[in-house]
Amino acid sequence: MSSTSSNPWILACVLLSLPVHFTLSAAVNPISINGTCHDTCGTVPVKYPFGSGFGCGHPDFARYVRCNSGMLEFSTGTGIYSISEIDYTTDSLIITDPFMSTCSSMQNSGSFSLDRASPFSLTGENIFVLLGCSTNSPLFDPAEDLCAMGSRSRVCRGLYSCKGVTGLGLPQNAPPSTCCVYESPIQLTGYTLDLPKLQCSSYTSVYSFGGNEGDPSKWKFGISLQYNGSYYTNLCKDCETSGGLCGFAGFDQSFACICRNGKNTSTSCFGQGAAWSGTRESKIQTKLGFGGIMLLWLLLSL
Repeated sequence: MSSTSSNPWILACVLLSLPVHFTLSAAVNPISINGTCHDTCGTVPVKYPFGSGFGCGHPDFARYVRCNSGMLEFSTGTGIYSISEIDYTTDSLIITDPFMSTCSSMQNSGSFSLDRASPFSLTGENIFVLLGCSTNSPLFDPAEDLCAMGSRSRVCRGLYSCKGVTGLGLPQNAPPSTCCVYESPIQLTGYTLDLPKLQCSSYTSVYSFGGNEGDPSKWKFGISLQYNGSYYTNLCKDCETSGGLCGFAGFDQSFACICRNGKNTSTSCFGQGAAWSGTRESKIQTKLGFGGIMLLWLLLSL
């Protein structure tokens, strides 16, 4: 007879270790639970590849876009900007810099930049306008040709006709000699607008004249961005069809379908209601634990 079978205490210890092993195997879920994902942030619909928080949407976008107190925010190295709208049919969005000048309010601004590695780029709709610039600014170097001429130069005259220009220490209808219109190249990445280097007090961006180029109070101010829409896959489509939201989980940031009950799966939410309720795991643990106690009682009674 083996030494294990001759010693009931050793056998009991071995048998009692089985419930612990099986309980852990049944309870461990390789996909983390995330109940923070939502399909809106304030009044802005949030769809893939964007997400309302960490673990939501695609990981390449999560570091740039998040929902904070009902405001969808876009982050770059130069600041945090609010997202006023997203057009999912054209893969574009509009962000607003709180310190950017508009016709109604002009003030000193910070710089603006886009990370070269980000899935975002400027659209060709933007008309960047630099305001309150020094006459010695490199912008006005004839050899550089950095400021647009012709019809676009009317944008400077229009902005300087706004009462808000007094916020820059300039009189209303000031000469546009300290203003520069810069139209951004289409699909430009890694963009940097360095105001101290350009010796300008402020900037603004007009992405639409609102049907009235002669009235700057009707212009739409903001920065229009294009995002990479190729991240949307059939796996995410199946998840959304099942009522879930697409996100990611784990150290490898693998795909996760986040269901309405806060549980995650690696495919879709179909048929996940009972299986992910947690009742099955507790029953397995109860049965195995009770079986171990009965075996111990029988061994001790020998």
